[in-house]
Amino acid sequence: MKEMMRAGAVCGVVLGLSLGVPGAVESVTGETGATSFVVGLGAAFGAPALTAMYLLQRKEAGSFGGFAYLANVIGLGLFAGVAFSLNLVLFFLDVTTVPMPTKVAILSCAAVFVLGTILFGISMLKAKVFPKLPVIGYFTALPLLAVFASLPDTVLTSGLHVIGAASVIWLSVVVWRRAAVVSMP
Repeated sequence: MKEMMRAGAVCGVVLGLSLGVPGAVESVTGETGATSFVVGLGAAFGAPALTAMYLLQRKEAGSFGGFAYLANVIGLGLFAGVAFSLNLVLFFLDVTTVPMPTKVAILSCAAVFVLGTILFGISMLKAKVFPKLPVIGYFTALPLLAVFASLPDTVLTSGLHVIGAASVIWLSVVVWRRAAVVSMP
């Protein structure tokens, strides 16, 4: 179990870097094909990172934590597809060519992600396993990124990328450090 948690922690750092570095670059350059590529692929590292966070707090989080994890991992799976599509497909298309059903699907997936992320953030606060500051960053910055995902990038969205990245990396470092001492049945 230690190895799985540590692998998830590494995935969390990769996820954080794939959010934060492009976000910082975009604050100067605006969104580019290269930054979109990194963000789009980085989302694939979210599920292992989230799983490692859940495993660290599962006893303290109880049944609500399990439900919140499930909601967040489903939302993350949906939104990873959206992030991939927005950053690696739609970024290169004229917005007027995107049909309404696609827009509705993107918004629906984002809504599930937002709800799941907020629920999981609440479960982390209640479990008191992680420091409060990165938990608050996690369940505020990441949902706001999803809400603003289809809008043009601004300094605000770049800042949210950096805050979300720092939060995910911090939480992942906590998982890495505590994985060695966690006893699993």
